[in-house]
Amino acid sequence: MNDHFARRMANVKPSAIRELLQLGAQPDIISFGGGYPDPALFPLEPLAAVFQEAITGQGRSALQYTLSTGMPRLREQIAERMAREQVRCTADQVLILQGAQQGLDLVAKMLVDRGDTIITENPTFLGALIAFNPYEPRYLAVRTDGEGMDVDQLEQLLVQEKGAKLLYTMPDFQNPTGITLSLARRHRLIELANRFDLIVLEDTPYRDIRFAGDPLPTLKSLDTEERVIYLGSFSKILAPGLRLGWAVASTRLINQLGLLKLAADTQCSTLTMTATSLYLQRYDVESHIAVIRETYRRKKEAMLAAIHAAFPPDITCTNPQGGMFTWVSFPRGFDAARFLAEQALPRAKVAYVPGATFFPVTEEANHARFSYTIQDEATIARGIAELGRLLAPTSAKTRTG
Repeated sequence: MNDHFARRMANVKPSAIRELLQLGAQPDIISFGGGYPDPALFPLEPLAAVFQEAITGQGRSALQYTLSTGMPRLREQIAERMAREQVRCTADQVLILQGAQQGLDLVAKMLVDRGDTIITENPTFLGALIAFNPYEPRYLAVRTDGEGMDVDQLEQLLVQEKGAKLLYTMPDFQNPTGITLSLARRHRLIELANRFDLIVLEDTPYRDIRFAGDPLPTLKSLDTEERVIYLGSFSKILAPGLRLGWAVASTRLINQLGLLKLAADTQCSTLTMTATSLYLQRYDVESHIAVIRETYRRKKEAMLAAIHAAFPPDITCTNPQGGMFTWVSFPRGFDAARFLAEQALPRAKVAYVPGATFFPVTEEANHARFSYTIQDEATIARGIAELGRLLAPTSAKTRTG
């Protein structure tokens, strides 16, 4: 019955992350794979209280349909949060989403025809590629370094490749590398978007989880021509099970996204939106975020210290100032996926995400994404030490050819 499927289904394939999450769920595996927040940080008692209040105090409205764009009060609260980021928007320019992931799908559905060009970082967020691929785009991948996307190469590609429509970026603590786009490059990116008529999709689920350095302005706050679509999420600062995110964009863009949202699922859960709005009203979310930042800072430092102590010196990793991931680069010729299947999982009982599928054009097998958020510091040290024990002879073989 394969001939019954639409052509786009050829681009819908299993995710390496999904498969590893299944492996990581096994109790004897130390998983550095999935981008899971630490569940010990979920504000269980406050969430229980606001869900109870939503039902007992506002049940007849909290269990009813509401606007497809989202509850007005929650959109107002998000607009207030965005104002603190120097983003000027009204509640009507906010769209509530089933997590930021839905925003990736809706934006691609709105903008991308078969064969249209999407520009991404290289590597980029695998979840974005999964969302974009069914719309059959062509990708241009821009190399990254310690300051994020190389905007000089971006300009060269835009001059050479006419007609690019959408640029997708994670400027803050990028998934998978953990790298942050520098201030100078943020300004330059907006200038290039204006000059070459690009829509910029700014995906920022980790922005609030900064544990070093000073916050940099969002691309949306630098937007001079209303061409940036901003995606935010409650998944990393409250709980992913809420499945709530948001988009902020110009009235013209947000209205079109709202129509697609209505067609996709009618609306997000009224109950969940009501409870989240009550949480923002009743509790100090900034104090809660501060606890998350400090916890992840310690875990990141534990992971990097363990990597530097246990891995051979020709294996490097990024040192993110926030977020949930470090990007590990092995010597050329090393296959991180093969090592995972043949060594790390069966012998060390450790999982990570091989990096090849994060590259939208030409895969590079000698990288991997490690998440430091889900495990405690002792487990991080033990898992990395086990990998280091296996990597030492492998790395020596790679060096000698």
